[in-house]
Amino acid sequence: MKYVIVIPDGAADEPQQSLGGQTPLEAARTPHMDALAAAGVVARACHTPRELPAGSEIGNLCLLGYDPFEHFTGRAPMEAAAQGIELGPDDWAVRCNLVTIEDQVMVDFTADHIANAEGAELLADVQRAIASDPKWRGALEFVPGVSYRNLLIWRGQKLAAPFSAETRTQAPHDWTDLSIADAHPRGPGGDTLVELMDATVELFRNHPVNQRRLAEGHRAATNVWLWGQGGAPTLQPFAQKYGPRGAMITAVDLLRGIAALVGWDRIEAPGATGYLDTDYASKGREAIAALDRYDIVCVHVEAPDEASHEGRVEEKVKAIEQIDRHVVGPLVEALGRHGDWRMMISPDHPTYLSTKKHTHGDVPVAMAGAGITPDRFQQYGDSNAAASDLAFEKGWEAMRWFIG
Repeated sequence: MKYVIVIPDGAADEPQQSLGGQTPLEAARTPHMDALAAAGVVARACHTPRELPAGSEIGNLCLLGYDPFEHFTGRAPMEAAAQGIELGPDDWAVRCNLVTIEDQVMVDFTADHIANAEGAELLADVQRAIASDPKWRGALEFVPGVSYRNLLIWRGQKLAAPFSAETRTQAPHDWTDLSIADAHPRGPGGDTLVELMDATVELFRNHPVNQRRLAEGHRAATNVWLWGQGGAPTLQPFAQKYGPRGAMITAVDLLRGIAALVGWDRIEAPGATGYLDTDYASKGREAIAALDRYDIVCVHVEAPDEASHEGRVEEKVKAIEQIDRHVVGPLVEALGRHGDWRMMISPDHPTYLSTKKHTHGDVPVAMAGAGITPDRFQQYGDSNAAASDLAFEKGWEAMRWFIG
């Protein structure tokens, strides 16, 4: 049996007046997703329990079949795993965004999608100017990542970390166009995180990177934003838990990290950016090639989520259509050459265009293939999922059903 999972990140949404009362998934032309739904079942699943953050870190962990109440320690540790960073029992990883804040408003949680090299240059100066201060005793490591997505590693062996499970931080993408007055870290160690964030404001104010960006018409990175902290997680390998050997195709460190933690190989698709300009066809081609080597292949596409964070309804519809055309369609055709197969289509969480935020709630799931008896639904979408009798209130249980 071959298995394929396609994750259109954040694709679930509310009905949009500009789309005639349809959701983006319903307004998008998705003949391949609809054919899959007609040949199988449409269900609904909650991958973001209300007791936990409504983020991709919870949603994707749950979607891949892991109980987040048992396994989740924080978002940053997952991204550390993507970079091969090992965390000791006393270490903490903290997500370190480069952001643009003006007049106490989160203008841009991506610092205008700052380039990798620019972000690395800024982080290198943070390491030299701030982390090298003797007060930190060599405990801080600022690690560049992809664009605005970076990490702070706190080595507890050198200086005990002040954080705990009660430390509360806020994802900057949930504060787009809002005042950040009430968004700063709180609880144990919160003042330390605020101190580090504030220290970068002056460092970045006239930094050569920002001077170049402003001269080129881009926004400046005004400071770092620290959030998503956590210690080292432990996850049972997917092959031990469910059976199939897997591979992940994604442009996002979070998903790379989850893949590493569950023992999946990671396949890089040329031209995959984690943004609206990603090469969808490249992801489809890499997934098809991976079917020869793996039992289960997962393709994650960030673009619908990015469109939602920017409030761009037409771009969200377009991204969903591109996933259908270049990923789902070619994969269904390729699976026919591999004998028995099953495919699942599922977002990790809803991301509302109206709020530009991740949100709790059900997402539509389509599953089809060998041994799955078709239900009455002929199209994939939010409304059909809401009307379905097949529901996974504990979203992590959907994987067991899918694997069969």
